[in-house]
Amino acid sequence: MPDPHRTPTVEQSDEPPSSSSQESPTSGDSGRDLGSPGRDPGDPTNNSNLSQNMKDHSVSGASHLLGHHSPTKPGVDMRLPEAISHSDERHQRHPHETPHEHGTPRDAMVKYGELIVLGYNGVLPQGDKGRRRSKFILYRRKLANGVKPSRQHVVNKPHNAKAVTDSKQHSVSYTLNRSQSVVVEYTSDEDTDMFQIGRSSEAPIDCVVMDTAPGDKILDSIITQSTISRFACRIACDRDVPYRSRVFAAGFDPTRNIFLGEKATKWRDEGIEIDGLTTNGILIMHPKGKFFGGKADPGIWREVSVCGSVYALRESRSAPQKGALVEEESNTLQDGTLIDLCGATLLWRSAASLGHSPTKRYLEHQVEELNAGRPQCPVGLNTLVIPKKNTLTESEKQPYVYLTCGHVQGEHAWGREDETRRRCPICQQIGPVVKLQMGIEPAFYVDTNFPTHAFNPCGHMASEQSVR
Repeated sequence: MPDPHRTPTVEQSDEPPSSSSQESPTSGDSGRDLGSPGRDPGDPTNNSNLSQNMKDHSVSGASHLLGHHSPTKPGVDMRLPEAISHSDERHQRHPHETPHEHGTPRDAMVKYGELIVLGYNGVLPQGDKGRRRSKFILYRRKLANGVKPSRQHVVNKPHNAKAVTDSKQHSVSYTLNRSQSVVVEYTSDEDTDMFQIGRSSEAPIDCVVMDTAPGDKILDSIITQSTISRFACRIACDRDVPYRSRVFAAGFDPTRNIFLGEKATKWRDEGIEIDGLTTNGILIMHPKGKFFGGKADPGIWREVSVCGSVYALRESRSAPQKGALVEEESNTLQDGTLIDLCGATLLWRSAASLGHSPTKRYLEHQVEELNAGRPQCPVGLNTLVIPKKNTLTESEKQPYVYLTCGHVQGEHAWGREDETRRRCPICQQIGPVVKLQMGIEPAFYVDTNFPTHAFNPCGHMASEQSVR
């Protein structure tokens, strides 16, 4: 299968990352933590030790988990404290209704779902500001702003066409050659809400997404070149039950137009309907199975068109020839669908599924539960404390995990082989060492089980099913 990230076309950034002075509030992009009540974590009573052996396993061909080393049962838990309560007593509410805020009921607000940017563990390095955030919560708008195609016509000068020059008219222009274009006019759709995603900080973009750099992002720098389109894609959410959400390639610019140039991939189905792909494409992958519960398997990466049709991947990311039409798949987002913008990847979580997921406070309670057990380093014999968030400051209480063998210990100078590798004093294996910290973004969890595993190579802890 072609690599979905291969040979992208780099787009020069003509603007800095969005600042608070550029932001304008919209009804669907608050991105606030809804704070729905979570499970009661119970009283800490266990004094289990963190320094249990974990084994490295391949996960989905890309990431890894760390589990307790056992010759007969690999990949099981780290034997961390088990005092946490797994009571199912939770505040019950309709999954699409938001909770009360400041004592004011918000039952009129309907939540479609959440878009989470992979790689930030709940917050951007510089903090979530305005429309640039690590998570976007999509609500039903007060007034519908969706659009749908109405009619198309051929013009000789698309930039002078009435549908293009009319600031109140949405349109998509497909340039066939220098002297001819097809303009598709769009009309208002009172049954849908539209949310736009892209790199631009201009008003039409609801969710500003910049390129995600791998590794430590605390010293994140300004991106001067980007492969993410300024108007990358749009999501249309049905305003009525079952609140279907669909993704389309390309977004409308401030003049309410989408322009596909002469070199863009485009075609006409049966000589009538016209469609196309963006330069670097918008890719989606639906999970196979139920995402929440950890029973899903990775699907196959597909590409979605401007009109929402689903195709197999092109030979390369920006190749001129489209892939084959995949009729059995659609652009309707499922719980756990991944959206690849070519520079950043978004995870879609449905409101119905999030109603059963852990809350941030619930995860913080789990960290408190672990720390209440006062785990000790087997080398320094000092108490270890798992932090709730990443920090640059060094602490003798910070636990570290040896990625080769999985042993957890505190910071000490014994066994340094070089700048990146150390010898484990317990089993003598040599390998990299990273900080052990909690994965605190609730949307990444597929269950509410205790954090017994950690990702390799970042060291974020989560439940076994979430890591797998």
